[in-house]
Amino acid sequence: MLMITALAGGALLLAGAEISSGGQRLSVPLPDVSAMNRTEADMLARQLAEIEVITANCPDYAITDGEWTLLSGTGDLLAAQIGVDPTQYERDYFGPAFTLLDDPSSCDRIGPEARPLIDRLIRMGGGTKLQR
Repeated sequence: MLMITALAGGALLLAGAEISSGGQRLSVPLPDVSAMNRTEADMLARQLAEIEVITANCPDYAITDGEWTLLSGTGDLLAAQIGVDPTQYERDYFGPAFTLLDDPSSCDRIGPEARPLIDRLIRMGGGTKLQR
């Protein structure tokens, strides 16, 4: 089980995601993406950004905090693996994902991909149960 606690100077120090809730830090296990080549990591990062945008903006496809933390943390891992800083990641991955909201059919076209993607990340070693 991997846990991310810090990212400094572009160097990945571990593998996990945390959120704060009521002053407490909560985390989920993240999948092992280290064997992915750059193309695979880039494709998954783009899919994660799209799913995060859709699940946050389309009520029919809402996800739990644990699922969101899994998606977000995995995206952070992939960004570090690809070698992009947070600003570039937001611009290059989330920027295009947000344009999906301009198309009214995006929710129903992309939303159903959320569950299979979350299940895939769990099979890769991730989890959705928030832990202290």
